[in-house]
Amino acid sequence: MSSGCETSLAALDRLVASVPASLRAEFLVDADEADRLAALAAARRTRHQVVHDVARDAAMERIDRLQEEVARISRLLGDLAGQRGGLPGTPTGFAPRPEEFADYPGQVRSAPRDFAAVPRSFVPEERAIERQRAKAVRRVLRQRRMREQYFPADLFADPAWDMLLDLYAARLERQPVSVSSLCIAAAVPATTALRWIKTMTDAGLFLREADPHDGRRIFIGLAEGAFDSLARYFEALEE
Repeated sequence: MSSGCETSLAALDRLVASVPASLRAEFLVDADEADRLAALAAARRTRHQVVHDVARDAAMERIDRLQEEVARISRLLGDLAGQRGGLPGTPTGFAPRPEEFADYPGQVRSAPRDFAAVPRSFVPEERAIERQRAKAVRRVLRQRRMREQYFPADLFADPAWDMLLDLYAARLERQPVSVSSLCIAAAVPATTALRWIKTMTDAGLFLREADPHDGRRIFIGLAEGAFDSLARYFEALEE
């Protein structure tokens, strides 16, 4: 079963939280006429089960490219952890996640702790390392946005990587990330970012996490396998 929803970015978090994860939904955020036509074309194709390559429209071609890119990222993340015997839970292509995978869609992490009041001398060394790593990741994200001042933004568009970096930095900072915030971090139209979030979640790289303080909102988090691979990636950069 599938449905289409059109909304503004301001109302996105509440709408996403109200739609069950099992429901296949196409979200249009601040959509223009071209977005609406593409969504209608994709819905028509699904309804009539058109499978011939000659009938493929631009919307479906874009979704296929998105799926191929996520599969590539999954393989790369797995390769990063290969020296330690592989990455538990990292999917190959779009196969269902194995039972031993550490995270589940309903998992909720503990509420972020406030370390601001803790004297620096009492901050554990591991926490200090996390703070420095988070600053480095945020610096990478700022540098990526700076390129857009000198080159067309879509020239280097890489929403999957931007979202991975943003979620990794937020995990180190122990801060939750809402759907709308992650869409902004992706630096692409929100409708496109939502497709990426859905595909990355289906691939086992992202998790939907309920807001323990507001049942009308959900957060997006990194799966443990993706977090572990990103940690090893940045460790390798620091060597």
